[in-house]
Amino acid sequence: MILSDKRILEEIEKGTIKLDPYNRSCLGSNSYDVHLGQWLATYRNHILDAKKHNEIEYFEIPDDGFVLYPHVFYLGATLEYTETHAHVPFLEGKSSTGRLGIDIHATAGKGDVGFCGYWTLEISVKQPVRVYKGMPIGQLIYFPVEGEIEVKYNEKKNAKYSGQASKPVESMMWKNQF
Repeated sequence: MILSDKRILEEIEKGTIKLDPYNRSCLGSNSYDVHLGQWLATYRNHILDAKKHNEIEYFEIPDDGFVLYPHVFYLGATLEYTETHAHVPFLEGKSSTGRLGIDIHATAGKGDVGFCGYWTLEISVKQPVRVYKGMPIGQLIYFPVEGEIEVKYNEKKNAKYSGQASKPVESMMWKNQF
C-alpha cells in the first residue's frame, strides 16, 4: 500500500518523513513532487569499468536551461533533501517528464528506510530536450514496512550513499567486493 496525502502529512508532522524545502502545493494525492537541482554531471570516460572508480565532471545548469542529448548519460540530483525513517521511499518520474522523453533513473528508484540525502538522478533522454534547474522532475511515493527494521540505511557502516550531497554522486560499485 502507498501512503496517502494525509498519511504523508502525518508522517512529516511526526518527523519520520522530512522534505527540505517543503512546499504544500507539491503534495499530490499519494506522492510528493521533487525538482531538478542546479547540478548535472557526466562521466569523464566513455567506457566505464565496474571495478574502478569512474570519475565525473560537474556543471551547473544555466538560467536559460541546458540541452540533454540521447546517448549521453547524465547524473543529476533532486533540489530536495529527504529523510525517510519509517517507510520505503520510491522515486518515479512524473508523467510530464516521461512525455518529454526523460528517464530519471536507470534502476535505482527505490530507497531504503533510513535514507537521508539528496536523490541522485540517472538521466537519459529519447531526443534532445532542454531542462531547467527547479523544474518538476519526479515524485516520491512511500510504502509502509512490514516488520521491524534491524539496521536502518543511515546506520549501516557500508552505506555507500548515505548523506548524499546536493551534487550528483557517481557509482560506488567499485567499493563492492566481487
